[in-house]
Amino acid sequence: MNITLETAADKLVKEIFGVKAGETVILTADDDSDMSVVQAVKDSAKRAGAHAMVISVPTPGGVGKAADPDLPVDALSAALLCADVWIEFNHQWLLYSTPFERAEAENKKMRYMCLVDFNPELMIRTIGNVETEQLKRFMLEITARTKNAKNMRVTTPAGCDVSFEIDPGHYTACDCGNATVPGIHMLTGQINVVPRFGSINGVIVFDGSVTPPFGTTPDAPIRLTIENSKIVKIEGGSDAAVFEKHLKSFEDEGMFKLAHIAYGFNPGAILTGNIVEDERVWGSTEWGIGYVSPFDAPPHGQDAKSHCDGICLNSSVWLDGVQIMDEGKMVDPYLKELAAFRE
Repeated sequence: MNITLETAADKLVKEIFGVKAGETVILTADDDSDMSVVQAVKDSAKRAGAHAMVISVPTPGGVGKAADPDLPVDALSAALLCADVWIEFNHQWLLYSTPFERAEAENKKMRYMCLVDFNPELMIRTIGNVETEQLKRFMLEITARTKNAKNMRVTTPAGCDVSFEIDPGHYTACDCGNATVPGIHMLTGQINVVPRFGSINGVIVFDGSVTPPFGTTPDAPIRLTIENSKIVKIEGGSDAAVFEKHLKSFEDEGMFKLAHIAYGFNPGAILTGNIVEDERVWGSTEWGIGYVSPFDAPPHGQDAKSHCDGICLNSSVWLDGVQIMDEGKMVDPYLKELAAFRE
């Protein structure tokens, strides 16, 4: 099938979000967003009979709460409280910002998705070309196994070796192409886990992109030594020093705390420097640092001034001592069978 931007937008609006006639769909963007994508999704929402609205702001100087000083916080919050669907195409994401927190806390009908820096090629590659139903069966099985495990270990050829406890009270999000129910949704192809706070120990090595501050792969792998879920040492090349300086610039202890880990499972994702796509490169794991939403880790989450993410390529994963993935490929027989469409 010839997948175009228009058909990919229709898949997002109609299949993934299940937008209905009469619903209010708000699309947010900033000065660095690709407006051809925004326009295509707006047109698709209109064809679905929805009321589509685009809100564009000047590009903030930071992401999450660090974007707040550059946002019309009250006006944007008020609009989002009326949304049935909010899709953000911002370059500097509003996820975890004050308008995001207000909307998530007060608008119980809203379905939200963060599609940072989307361009037409990315839209087609990671949404239009993905066989959602096949991927969904595979991802739901891994999600169930992860939620039922007590411990998880991850290694990579680059030197990552980290273990932690899984907290059943924290939300395990399976973004497998279903954003038809209220809540926080992300691009298809990611399973997000918030470990038990204080339980993460070992070494994490970012050999994929790190965002912010780079948005690219660092000049040498960045090695983080983790004790009780906190970064105690950062090593690597010159970019490692830049990364450490970035974390210290917030003058916030929370920016040295690990937030979450995610499996990457989007068949079309490639390493491009766009964190939303990079987090979904097949067989990778991604670590978030800093802020955790109260919705992901009730009742209080983990407070921090901002959030950043780094990618660990070709990951091996053990759940309660049983290996399910080896350097990005399934080794469990049933998971291997479910992933046959990709592997």
